[in-house]
Amino acid sequence: MAPTLFTEDELQRALADPERRRSAFSTVVRLYSPQIYWQIRRMVYNHDDADDLVQNVFVKAWEAIDGFRGEAKVSTWLYRIALYEALNFLKKRRHEEEHILTPSDEGDSLYLLERLTADEYFDADAAEVKLQTAILSLPPKQQLVFRLRYYDEMPYDQMAALTGTSEGALKASYHHAVKKVTEELQRSE
Repeated sequence: MAPTLFTEDELQRALADPERRRSAFSTVVRLYSPQIYWQIRRMVYNHDDADDLVQNVFVKAWEAIDGFRGEAKVSTWLYRIALYEALNFLKKRRHEEEHILTPSDEGDSLYLLERLTADEYFDADAAEVKLQTAILSLPPKQQLVFRLRYYDEMPYDQMAALTGTSEGALKASYHHAVKKVTEELQRSE
């Protein structure tokens, strides 16, 4: 049995080596599945959908493995795939259910909140519902930055690589998001 790979450099070298690629990719799946799941879950608000999307992310990553040149961290590469999978899923779902929703940020937020609270795996208290409602009141870019920083504690340089946005803009976006979430939570007390 091959030794477990832990460092980013070892993992990237193993992914680049056709002889070790399959084993290295199994390590990637094992190491990053939980983070990818929660990144997606916080966007789609439903366990089953998040679970399906995680599988899609790793299938797409495997299919694109030859194109991975190690210019970004493995985690950044996977987060980017996961981000686009979740956004595409939400766009498709929104389109499919357009007759139910009025296309608006408020309508989308209400829809996502209903999905969250209807999910059988959601067992949070009223405070968590208030927090999620506050997050959903943010513009989409601020929601993303808030989630990546607040939940994943992602460094700004990694967020910049993921989103293609400058670190300064991300810091400002997070600052504004925190302020809005705080105000929203105070309003709902």
